Amino acid sequence: MGLKSWLGRRRGEDQASTVPAPPTEQDILAALNRVNAMLVDGNAPPVVTSRVQRIARTIRDTLPRLRQLGVGSMEGYSVMATATDYLPEAVGGYLRLPRDWADTRPVDGYKTSLMVLVDQLELLVTTMDKILDAANRADAQALVAHGLFLQAKFGTPAGPDLTLGPPT
Repeated sequence: MGLKSWLGRRRGEDQASTVPAPPTEQDILAALNRVNAMLVDGNAPPVVTSRVQRIARTIRDTLPRLRQLGVGSMEGYSVMATATDYLPEAVGGYLRLPRDWADTRPVDGYKTSLMVLVDQLELLVTTMDKILDAANRADAQALVAHGLFLQAKFGTPAGPDLTLGPPT
């Protein structure tokens, strides 16, 4: 217990902390729009803009499918955090630097700030692609399971035999 909370209780102040609601889909989309505005205002190079646009597109494609991954899933959190925190922080950090300096001076071994940012964006691209694949895989598995149910219920599908080899 900290001094501030102890003093607050002594004075009869309500110390009940409120936890903010998680971001909605609209909040996530608004965060992506803000990042896009940052890119335009900061005159970001095409190598950055193209990667951020790919991340944003993947997040937009993933949002409707997040419910299938489970409420509060790690994947859902990663998508939300990427849109509202990781992506804006990475892009903002780069855009706050003088462009010539950021693009030419090594800051991490031989890597410039631009190269460091591109590495971070590539990691986010890969991660968001994996999450979208996981969400789509859930639908694909449901389709396969339904097909197996129908096959068990009604037998083999009607139609021509498309298997290779001699007829049986």
